[in-house]
Amino acid sequence: MPERSRLSADAKDALAREVPRDEGVRAALRNGLVYYGAVLAGGVLVFRTRRPAVARLARTLFEEQRSAAPVRRGHDQRLYKATTFEIDLGDAGAGVPPKPRRRDERRAELRAAFLCAGSVAAPQHGYHLEFVFAGEAQAGRVSGLIAAEGVEPRRMLRKGRHVVYLKGLDAIVTVLGAVGASGAVLRLEDVRAVKETKNRIHRLVNTEAANVVRAAAAAAAQREAIQFLADAYGLRNLSPALREAAQLRLAHPDETLAELGRRCSPPVGKATINGRLAALMRLVKRLRGEREEPEVSLA
Repeated sequence: MPERSRLSADAKDALAREVPRDEGVRAALRNGLVYYGAVLAGGVLVFRTRRPAVARLARTLFEEQRSAAPVRRGHDQRLYKATTFEIDLGDAGAGVPPKPRRRDERRAELRAAFLCAGSVAAPQHGYHLEFVFAGEAQAGRVSGLIAAEGVEPRRMLRKGRHVVYLKGLDAIVTVLGAVGASGAVLRLEDVRAVKETKNRIHRLVNTEAANVVRAAAAAAAQREAIQFLADAYGLRNLSPALREAAQLRLAHPDETLAELGRRCSPPVGKATINGRLAALMRLVKRLRGEREEPEVSLA
């Protein structure tokens, strides 16, 4: 199963196992399942889902108000004859249910919408949560439920169907948390943490690599200049401190300034050895008759 389908399926199965105790919340969930998950088939209202756990939840809730028909298997012609689970409702529950007033009831209806028409994308493909409906009224109602959670959803038409969708992990986590999909929230947060850690590591590696390249280029320029200085001026004519710095750079071409400083006698800091090498570079420029430019300290 693709990652997108697996994440959605796991979230729905977990939600379907939780049957609310409060009667008002149960009624909102039951009405939502009918409103968002039932279709007319041969003049009969049929609840249809691809998740057996959702079908079991629906039958449990439907039995509280009517003698619910048994769950039977069917096929969704739109989805390459994928197996569906169906419950005949007759004409019971047809029409638009009353809008829930309490927050927990609104969230129960939003949960029903997710169970019937929602999906959440795999993080590696970009964070995406969407609800797909045949009717515009359903899309508008779900948009209002999402907006009540402080999130502004987007809407579009896709192949004649109405899509309500969210981009961005924070908005998606808010909605999934509202419907009670804590498992999906934890998985998304875990992926975010891993991705952020990888990004930080990549930035550090890239920065370190750039520093190494700059340091290697600077060391190569220093070695070339010191060799010119030895031929044109003679290292013995330098002060002891500058002569030591020149000899250490020639002897240890790949070491950093800090490492060269520790080899000095007595050891000196990075800034001190950098200053001595900079003085050597200025001397070389004077010998070459070049115009002096500001020095750049490179570790």
